[in-house]
Amino acid sequence: MFSRFEWTMALRYLRARRQEGFISVIALFSFLGIGLGVATLIIVMSVMNGFRAELLDRILGMNGHYEIKAPENGLLVDYDLTVNRLSALNDVVRVTPLIEGQVMATAGSNASGALVRALTPQDLDSLTVLSENIFLGSTEGYAEGKSILIGYRLAQSLGLSVGDKVKLLSPKTTSTVFGNVPRVKTYTVGGLFNTGMYEYDSGYLFMSLSAAQTYFKYGEGVTSLEVFATDPDTALKIRSDVINAVTMRAFIYNWQQSRASFFNALEVERNVMFLILTLIILVAAFNIISSLIMLVKDKGRDVAILRTMGATRGMIMRVFFIAGASIGVIGTLFGFLLGLGFCANIDEIKQIIEGLTGAELFSAEIYFLSNLPAKVDPSEVTSVVIMALVISLAATIYPSWRAARLDPVEALRYE
Repeated sequence: MFSRFEWTMALRYLRARRQEGFISVIALFSFLGIGLGVATLIIVMSVMNGFRAELLDRILGMNGHYEIKAPENGLLVDYDLTVNRLSALNDVVRVTPLIEGQVMATAGSNASGALVRALTPQDLDSLTVLSENIFLGSTEGYAEGKSILIGYRLAQSLGLSVGDKVKLLSPKTTSTVFGNVPRVKTYTVGGLFNTGMYEYDSGYLFMSLSAAQTYFKYGEGVTSLEVFATDPDTALKIRSDVINAVTMRAFIYNWQQSRASFFNALEVERNVMFLILTLIILVAAFNIISSLIMLVKDKGRDVAILRTMGATRGMIMRVFFIAGASIGVIGTLFGFLLGLGFCANIDEIKQIIEGLTGAELFSAEIYFLSNLPAKVDPSEVTSVVIMALVISLAATIYPSWRAARLDPVEALRYE
């Protein structure tokens, strides 16, 4: 498609001599602008994808895809039929009876609010995001209600370790001869878990379902049923089946409804970041246009001589097209490799920057996760690369056309 002559002339024009140094600097900045723009887009979109995937995986790993709650903060009783009907549905993995309740946890002079989540031992084992992240202690004594599991951050704030005692105070009161007093009971810390989610590790504790029913005086009732499907997308498709399977009066929420504002905010932020960072590539494309226009103006005499020696307008246009396209293609390739390399080593780079600056770049208290995730989407990376190539190639068309339209007589007359 392009002749050897055209490649030779284009590459010669890209190697600027001393008097053309300014043009070379503009071309260098165009190259860096496109490269950094592509790399930044890949990195930011990958981090946003990883952030969303990690949150989705951990939130839905701890919470069901559907939540069936009693109306007006009541209790679900005689729920066995509903559990059996839900369990029989296609794509439903398990149905978990659950008790949730707010308590005040105290140990010595330390106190902190916490959320009790009560599950049967079998359901606790199925909750892999928790059972596979118990790094200290064990579930021994959990089934009998003798021990509880707490997040390691909560344990740190209370000064607790495995084997220590923690006192739980419930806002629900008990009537005595001295009046209404809070329900208080002491439990042994059986194990500490680290899920990587700040919210869970700093505010959750788990006890057996039977122990919670006794502690909260719920009898045989539970506060909700959680339905786990094979995956989040499948869960949304079986909504009508789930509703038809519920045989009691209850509210039914899917995972999108219960956390709609959170995931919608992530999606909006992701789209806005894509649009903003695309402007970096557009600015670099304008630099290509300006550098090529200046190159055409500077090489006007050379173009005129080439035309008089028999070079066609198409050849001249292709020479300058190759010169501009080379900047865009090499810059895009540089950005592609830089972005993928950054994503592959993002945690190591974060630690290096934190070590040099002494500042915490990714606070778990703010971002919910204890590490910086990055998930590279091949289709998304391909779209970024194609977009950068199209923009950079389009930027070369006008200057190349202008070079081809140059009148050799006029160019030589004013030299």
